[in-house]
Amino acid sequence: MARGAEPRSSDVATTPLWRAAQALRLVTLLYAVLQQVASAPYYQNQRLSWVLIALMAVWSGASAIMLSQWQFPDVRRVRRWVVFGDHVVVIALMAATRLVADYDWYHGHQTLPTTLWATNAVIGAAILRGPVAGVLSGALIAAVALTVRDQWGQDVWTDATVPVLVSVGLALGLAANTARRAQDQLERAVRLTAATEERERLSREVHDGVLQVLSYIKRRGTEIGGPTEELAQRAAEQEVALRVLITETAVRDDSGGAEVDLRPLLTVHATPSVFVSTPGNPVPIGRWAGAEIAAAVATALSNVALHAGPDAKAYVLLEDTGDALVISVRDDGVGIPPGRLAEAEAEGRLGVSRSIVGRIEALGGTAEVLTEHDGGVGFGTEWEFRVPRT
Repeated sequence: MARGAEPRSSDVATTPLWRAAQALRLVTLLYAVLQQVASAPYYQNQRLSWVLIALMAVWSGASAIMLSQWQFPDVRRVRRWVVFGDHVVVIALMAATRLVADYDWYHGHQTLPTTLWATNAVIGAAILRGPVAGVLSGALIAAVALTVRDQWGQDVWTDATVPVLVSVGLALGLAANTARRAQDQLERAVRLTAATEERERLSREVHDGVLQVLSYIKRRGTEIGGPTEELAQRAAEQEVALRVLITETAVRDDSGGAEVDLRPLLTVHATPSVFVSTPGNPVPIGRWAGAEIAAAVATALSNVALHAGPDAKAYVLLEDTGDALVISVRDDGVGIPPGRLAEAEAEGRLGVSRSIVGRIEALGGTAEVLTEHDGGVGFGTEWEFRVPRT
């Protein structure tokens, strides 16, 4: 990592665990010193034992100082070297037990520098690399202890050294991984919030600018007629496409939970010729269901813009009955000639059957269309989508 760079998020996530580990290191150091005071009279080489304990204290202080640099750019590298040093010091002190005590003593007692202090190496490996490294470290330290004490045999299964060290490595490793995952989720949530706020800002600007211009071009082009009528139709198509894009982006970006509020997915379609009415309270619905309903409404409004006539207005009404959601999309355009939907489906034009009816039926709901048409003079079209809450 380059000097001056920020620590990784995974390193920041485990910082509280490292702080707790350093507090435990000081406690275990005090315990090891007290154990040395009690055991020194039984050693053959008391002076060497005190030298070894002094080295242990010096290493504990040095490692604590190195690990206390929480904002150091190379904190991960420092922690890695400290963990490696812990293992070297622990194994060396354990092996040196045979230099300071006779067989009868080290065979039936703890090795230097006590099993409790030796867990610092296991804890460091677990926090640094996770549960697998913690378990392997615990097994290594336990194997060294059993070898030094010459207890390979039945005592392996009755001595607490192996299960304690391995359990500590497993537990701290799992805790470290959980902390890293929580940090990653927090950062994703922060990024999502920022992206959502930016999307909403852009949506407002698009609604107040681009969509209004497209709506104006559609209206004026239709009024002027002639070649500009095709321009008006293209503007209407792009207006609908842009609204669908904004709606789909809202659903895709909103991943804060299993449900979304259906209201903003519908109100995004509001224009001078499209009126949207929703309840005052949030209308929660499953994320996928909300996206499908919004897409069906967008398709229905697209049909209004393309087929209902230049002066047609559309009205979207959302009702929450408790057991079901009822969404009505009504227009005052020319209506649909009798049998036209069946003809379109027979011709292979499946926009209505798939984009509207298919979506709603996939949610377990129903989609009904009501239209009146009489000799070219229509009374509008109304879609009613009924989606059960279950």
